[in-house]
Amino acid sequence: MTDTETRSPELRLAQGVLAGLRQDLFHDAFAYRPLQPMRTDGALTRRLPRRIRARAGWTPHAVVLAFALITLLVSAHGTVDFDGPLALVTGLISAGAVVMTLLRPVGAWWVSLVSAPVVSLFGSSWGSWPWADSAFLAHLVVLTVVAARTRPRTAAWMWAGTALYGFVAGAVVNPGGIGGSDTAMMLFLSAVAVLITTTVQVRREAYREVTAQQTVTAIERDRRTLLEERTTIARELHDVVAHHMSVVAIQAEAAPYRVTDPPPELTRSFEVIRENAVAALTELRRVLGVVRAEDYEAPDAPQPTLAELEGLLTNVREAGLTVDKTVTGAVRELPQGVELSAYRIVQEALSNALRHAPGTQARVEVSYVLGGLGLRVVNGPPQGLVKPSPSSQSDSSRGYPIPGAGHGITGMRERVTMLNGEITTDRTEDGGYEVAAFIPVQRAAEDSE
Repeated sequence: MTDTETRSPELRLAQGVLAGLRQDLFHDAFAYRPLQPMRTDGALTRRLPRRIRARAGWTPHAVVLAFALITLLVSAHGTVDFDGPLALVTGLISAGAVVMTLLRPVGAWWVSLVSAPVVSLFGSSWGSWPWADSAFLAHLVVLTVVAARTRPRTAAWMWAGTALYGFVAGAVVNPGGIGGSDTAMMLFLSAVAVLITTTVQVRREAYREVTAQQTVTAIERDRRTLLEERTTIARELHDVVAHHMSVVAIQAEAAPYRVTDPPPELTRSFEVIRENAVAALTELRRVLGVVRAEDYEAPDAPQPTLAELEGLLTNVREAGLTVDKTVTGAVRELPQGVELSAYRIVQEALSNALRHAPGTQARVEVSYVLGGLGLRVVNGPPQGLVKPSPSSQSDSSRGYPIPGAGHGITGMRERVTMLNGEITTDRTEDGGYEVAAFIPVQRAAEDSE
């Protein structure tokens, strides 16, 4: 067993306490730690005029300097037995400890504590011990400022050190007849000040951490949703491309048997085509297959196309949404990826209308134009109660649709972007919602179909 394992828990606890004390009060106690200007984007400071707001960040520094000046005035007013340079020196020592909190907070506490008996002996009216009026005020301000600038454990150690000094000075060093000790008053006031300051600091730090965590969570959630959408698209792309590559391989293998006495060059060409198709199919499955979940199963039926759009509209009508369909242009078969993406876009747009605009009417427009496919899905304002979304309380309370409450629009944009198309989603003038997309289709691709 090691020496650490043989030590008792009490000994390890004591060692940890001493290590914390040494780290907080002795290690780099006089390190240079300047107080940074405060932020000016708060609820109050943001309402200030621009010129004043630019200087409002130095408010904590001005407050500390003001207390240093008050400490100096208190020292001059309370010195009656001594005057002249000695009164000025003792006042400057107390005020200097206050100013020092702006640059070296832990060192300022040491200066204030060590100078307290000196100021009480040579700069007070002997009305109290062990804290002169100026030393009392200076040490109270120092404790408060340092508690705001350090962690709670450091503030607790400083308060304990102040208590130790007060009891030792009051019980051992107290000259007879000087007066009663004001240590109890110092400990009470400093405890209240340190407790309030530490509580505010802890709450502020907790708020920062929660805000940062919420921001990170929102970013990660959006990123995860985007990855899920891309994974879905990759799976469907894999199914489409793999199907076509399989057809190419089968046709290349069967082609020589459909020709009587084919020349060797033709047979060899078909063999090369088949070998390349099989190799490409294998590589495609190796690369794109990694996006499949372990429990993902390829669909048994072909992926949906625009030819099955009427079935989708029938299902939507049965769910309670009135939908009209308009088809313009010469209906033709498009590449399977375009057909699938168009079907999914219409499906998601109608799903959003069902969720966010209950009781409304929708219209689906499919336009077969030269060079591509145009889609437009528009719905009217909701005619029933809309379930409020936590992220869009204001919109839902007015009865409007809730654009972007989910992640369907993200998926639609991903599909259209993958096909080099364009999509717009926006609220209509009457309070409804419109999704319009154009998916380009090269002429060669159309002819090959």
